Amino acid sequence: QVQLVESGGGLVQPGGSLRLSCAAHGIIFSFYDMAWYRQAPGKERELVATITNGATTKYVDSVKGRFTISRDNAKNTVYMQMNSLKSEDTAVYYCHIEGLSYWGQGTQVTVSS
Repeated sequence: QVQLVESGGGLVQPGGSLRLSCAAHGIIFSFYDMAWYRQAPGKERELVATITNGATTKYVDSVKGRFTISRDNAKNTVYMQMNSLKSEDTAVYYCHIEGLSYWGQGTQVTVSS
């Protein structure tokens, strides 16, 4: 059974940092491209960052230079380091296996003073 478990969200002040983790179970993790999406209240879910099985990364323009996606195939885990957080980064963050219909439960990130 495929399962994605996100963690690492929380409340942080503007300018602060968080590191999200997503542990994948039930798949050959190294085969797949992985992604982080986010959904803010009243908005559609948007793609934030992707990392291919070869570790090539892409980012939405609004997070370039602030967020870093990475993966550890030995741990079946994808990460996202988020620095210089802004209030507009507030959302539920989800990890996703690209090309498959599996989502994690999401982790809430709130950026507020």
